[in-house]
Amino acid sequence: MLLNRRLALALGCAAWLPARAAAASAPGPAPALPAADAPRIVASFSILADMARELAPPGAQVHALVGADADAHVYEPRPADGRRLAEAELVLINGLGFEGWMERMVKVSGYRGPVVVATAGIQARKASGRTDPHAWQDLAMAQRYAANLHAAFVQRWPQQQAVLAARHDDYQARLRALEQQVRAWLAPVPREQRRVITSHGAFGYYADAYGVDFFTAQGWSTHSEPSAAAVARLIRQIKREGVRTVFIENISDPRLVSQIARETGARLGGTLYSDALSQAAGPAPSYLKLIEHNTRTLAAAWQG
Repeated sequence: MLLNRRLALALGCAAWLPARAAAASAPGPAPALPAADAPRIVASFSILADMARELAPPGAQVHALVGADADAHVYEPRPADGRRLAEAELVLINGLGFEGWMERMVKVSGYRGPVVVATAGIQARKASGRTDPHAWQDLAMAQRYAANLHAAFVQRWPQQQAVLAARHDDYQARLRALEQQVRAWLAPVPREQRRVITSHGAFGYYADAYGVDFFTAQGWSTHSEPSAAAVARLIRQIKREGVRTVFIENISDPRLVSQIARETGARLGGTLYSDALSQAAGPAPSYLKLIEHNTRTLAAAWQG
């Protein structure tokens, strides 16, 4: 396959030269480790990397292979990513089939350490026999992510157990508090009005957890464009059910959503962040900010 050839070319041609990622320090009660001794963690995508920074030992170097505003579904590896994997002490993935490219990339890189699956123990959503990997969209699921990462960090760095426990407790408390706030932001909107049109099906867990209906032309992956027939069916459904608001995703081409808006008379309600964080100066530079931004954007559009 083309992806396999690109993977082998990108990683095989790279000499595994020592490199150090820029330190991504997370707040905590213990001082940061010296850069040369800092734990080196590689996460598959930006949302998972942000969670890791909240929970890892202070001063840990955490790198996301798929960065801000980037689509992990269509990721193409680079030589620098292979070098980072080769030097990592711990590798983190979402699992549930989200990173189909990751297993091959780990093998090619020569990494021999643990690969932590953040969704371990989560009851995944399924439809038509397929697994939905976007479990982070539900804050209750995110608490499981945090617990799994914490357990892996304690096992890898047991000498840091006390500080890791404090960071884990703090993060879990913020996740629980945000879940209560999300429900409070949505409460004024009647259930029958909570209808959304987006590019691809990344919000199923959010929909189940918080009582929202999402209509999409694409499935859970952005690997291929939806067919004209699928778009036409969606437009007919939107008109039939009276859905009035469409939202652009940060990782998707906005032209499809704009076309749907034109043909249905629905209005654009803003940008939602699905599979990636925003840049640091954007509205969703962390996982907690992502959930907050999405919820506030939805509620404001419905109430407006």
